[in-house]
Amino acid sequence: MSLRVLAALLSLAVLPAQALAADPIYPPGSRFGFEPAGEMAVSRRFTGFERQGGGATVSVVELPAQAFRDLDQNFTPENLKNQGLTLKNRETLTLADGREGVLFSGEQPIEQPGAPVVHKWILLVSEPTVTGLVIGQSLPGSQSDEAMRAMLTSVRVRPALSLDAQVAALPFRVTETAGFRPVRVLAGNSVLYTDGPKDQMMSLEQPILVLAEAVQPAPGAEQRDAFARAALYSNQTMKDFVVERSQSFRQNGADWHEIVARATDVPSGQPVAVSQTIRFKPDGYFRAVGVVRAADRDAVLPRFRKVVDSVGFP
Repeated sequence: MSLRVLAALLSLAVLPAQALAADPIYPPGSRFGFEPAGEMAVSRRFTGFERQGGGATVSVVELPAQAFRDLDQNFTPENLKNQGLTLKNRETLTLADGREGVLFSGEQPIEQPGAPVVHKWILLVSEPTVTGLVIGQSLPGSQSDEAMRAMLTSVRVRPALSLDAQVAALPFRVTETAGFRPVRVLAGNSVLYTDGPKDQMMSLEQPILVLAEAVQPAPGAEQRDAFARAALYSNQTMKDFVVERSQSFRQNGADWHEIVARATDVPSGQPVAVSQTIRFKPDGYFRAVGVVRAADRDAVLPRFRKVVDSVGFP
């Protein structure tokens, strides 16, 4: 595990929203469940929980089983200090279901004048088929240290969910797949589709369509074109974008924005066609990005749009 990855994992920021339960609650699509501390509820923005009113979060990242030892070795006081976390304690635990865990606790300042210090916990959970990286954070006056620790150490690990079960747990429904099939679900709020026999795609051998829900403030109508272009250009696997069409429209009572562009796939150097469609909602937005080899664009781009048009929201 590189220090760059370590930095990314530790930089998860404190985010601004069931009572203590005897049974664990699992975020949608996650194998890791917890007994939430008071005012902590399943988040709609990431895999984990957040306090109603803000100030405390518990996020979960699922990693390969072998990552447990690598992370445990890398989480030294010196490495953590380099990432801004002052380690106060390290505990080796036997968790409630008999699994091995290591709990790191400490403090991390927010780089803003006058900002309070964040109380932070990192729990590594070892299971034969998966490693859990659980990050808890709280601001003073939100959740007590005791409540946060109790929530983290209440973790349970359930068997791996089927792909169909993970898709069913997404915050949106795809009612027309247009010949595409799901390959994997990410973070409980996005899904990757393709058309072809391979699950691992190199050099864009198969078209790719990613659907994702984001619960973040949506830009105003006058900012949406710039927002959409910035979202498209942020994709670091493509370069040399040439926008062919960028337009806003109304459909089924909702505001949408769509871009069709040409680009170059960075890993392969191949010319590609890209479609990006965003549906704006009062509390966030839904984004679909499809990429296909330029030679196949006429056959595939209409199928991307057919999938997007079929998406429904509970």
